Order: sequence, then structure tokens, then C-alpha cells
Amino acid sequence: MSAVILEMYGVSTLAADRQALIAWLSGDELYAYGMSLPPAAAILLLPAAAMPLAVAGGMLALAGMAALFLALTALAGPVARRYGRARRPVVLATGALALLLEPVRATLGLGHLDLILFGLVVADLVALRRSAWARTRATWWPSTPRDGRLRHLWRTGSWAGAGIGIASAMAPGTLLFIAYLALTRQWRAALTALGTTAALVAGAFVVAPGASAAWFGTVLPGIDRDGPFDSPTNQSLAGVLARLYDSASTPVMVWLSFAVLLLAVGLIRARAAHTEGDEIAAFTLVGLAGAAVAPVSTANELLWILPAILILIDAAVRRRTNPRRPAVRRLTGLGPLSAAAAVTVVFAVPPIGNIPAITAILLLNALPWRPAAPARRRPAALSPRVPAIPGPRAS
Repeated sequence: MSAVILEMYGVSTLAADRQALIAWLSGDELYAYGMSLPPAAAILLLPAAAMPLAVAGGMLALAGMAALFLALTALAGPVARRYGRARRPVVLATGALALLLEPVRATLGLGHLDLILFGLVVADLVALRRSAWARTRATWWPSTPRDGRLRHLWRTGSWAGAGIGIASAMAPGTLLFIAYLALTRQWRAALTALGTTAALVAGAFVVAPGASAAWFGTVLPGIDRDGPFDSPTNQSLAGVLARLYDSASTPVMVWLSFAVLLLAVGLIRARAAHTEGDEIAAFTLVGLAGAAVAPVSTANELLWILPAILILIDAAVRRRTNPRRPAVRRLTGLGPLSAAAAVTVVFAVPPIGNIPAITAILLLNALPWRPAAPARRRPAALSPRVPAIPGPRAS
């Protein structure tokens, strides 16, 4: 399947990046050939310069597929377990659904790193989940057996923030997840992410000082570095406005005003989802907000549509299996399952006008979240029986 996708899209983005890397190794400037990746991501892709394009594209696609299925195991696995289903068939079915979506196909076929970055962020989501479980467990089972260092890290989710930090060094838009961690007062994860990003950026400055200075000085300030605003592939708010105004640029003040509003809505709803225990919905809302407010968001940056579809399907199944549950927030009367089907159809085909962007913005404002199950409590210790009528015992 991945070979078919590579043939369809021709790994054109990876081809351009590979040529820039080859020229860089020959002594030219890295960003003289249109590359928009940060230095840390460029260093990660350096081995591609020594491989044929087909081999490099195939290896990157395999890494992306592995990251995708690991992420789907973390996202769809708990849903399967909740309904008493085997995890593997559900994950495989979700993977088949993912390959139908244009964001996944474009990421694999064009040769982007976004699936790997998506997997890194989801790894932190798993870490936060395990960390919350470890804290809950400690309230009713304080004594824990001694584990090895690696097992302790896995059991307690102590690595939370490292994945987001690595992803943020390779894609500046991922910094929004660090802001979310700070907003929800998950300070340890936020500091870990910030420290990881700072360490990787500093390392890139040491390895490639000239390229790093060029990235921060000239490439990063260019908000249209990833393509023109009015391109049909740009499915951000800025792209919608540029096409509505029939202009090659976007109206800056109008864009900034609505972008700040959308960002506030996304972060507020993400914090509410976190408060009610649905960290997956919270991360999805942050991802959608980042794609909506970015100057340029191509299909590969809309990967958070996939967990949004899974959330809608889960919300529909919850309604069916428990009709007494209060109506899910928003989307009341519309039907989460119908919404999931509509979103799947929209993102299963190449972008048509502003429809994908508007769909993502609607999801940002209407995506439901699932209240978590009540936390388990430590059983109360049995107290000695006290007679109902105290008195002297018979001898």
C-alpha cells in the first residue's frame, strides 16, 4: 500500500529537501534552495542525501507507518478494551481508515516527517496517561515494588514532555502543545518539553551554526515559507481568507483577529477536556487549533483529523450503548456518527475549495469529549466491630 502511495505522490517534497541537503554537504547554503525545515529536522534527514530517492522515500514511509500504527494502538486500543473488543483488529481497521485520509496519504507520499512527529506527541499523551494512573494508584496502593530504571520510567510516564520537545525542535507549530501543558498546569511535562527543545536547538547551533542562524534570521520570520497563502492546498484560516479576498496574500489584521479567537477557543476547550479526563480530545483540539491558525497548513499538517474521527465514532457508540448518558456536548441532534462519516468523506479526497479548512474549524468548535470513569479509591480498612449496645461481656 505504501508503495502505491509513493508512486501516486512521487515523494516530491523529500526530493526537493534531498537536493538541498546534497548542496549543503557540497558547501552551499542550506536554505538557498527553498527548504523550510528547521536545522534539527534537516540534520535528521541527512542520511537521505546518501541514498537513492526511492530508498530514502521508502525508509521514511516505513518509519511513518510504524509511528502511525503505534499511535493508533495508543488512541484506539483503550476504546476497544472499553467495549470488550480485541485490540489488534480494531487497530488494524483504524489503520485502514487512516490510509483512506488525504493527510496520511500526502504525508507518506510526499515524504514529510509529520507522521513521526505525530507519533512523538502521542507518545507523550501515553506518558501523561500513565503518570495519571500512577498517581491514582498511589492513593489506594502506596507501596510499589522496586523496578529497574527503564521499567520505572515506563510505569510512571516520567518521560512525558520529551516527545513534544523533540517534535517542537523539528516543527515550530508543535510548540503550541507546550503552551497547552503550561495552561493545564502539567508543569513537569511542560518543563521537560521546553528543556528538550532547547537542548536540540542548541545542539543544532553547535553542529550547523550558519544554517541555524539563517533559519531563525530569515526563514522562520517568513510566514509564507511553506507555500503561497492562496494555494488550494493551504487549508488554514489564512488560506480561506486569501481565497475569499481573491488575493495572493491574506488580510493580516482580519486573519490575526480570527486566529486569536480560534486559538483561544481551542485552548479553552482543550483545558475543559483535560479537566474531565479526556486527554486524547484535549490533544486533538490543540492539534486542530494549530492547523487552523497557522499561516500555511497543507494536508500533512491536518493529521489530527484522524483522532477527531475516532472521538466522534466513540461518542456515537457511547450513546448507543448507554442511552441514559447525558447528551454529548455540542453536536446534539446532529449525530456524531454522521459527523464522523462526513469528515471522513471530506478528508478522503484531495482538498476541494475551503471545505477541509471549514470542516477542521467546525471540529475545533464542536468536537465532543468523553468524561473519564471515576477514579478508583483505596478500600477502607476494616474497623473492629463495635456492639450496638455496649456493655460488659459475659465471662
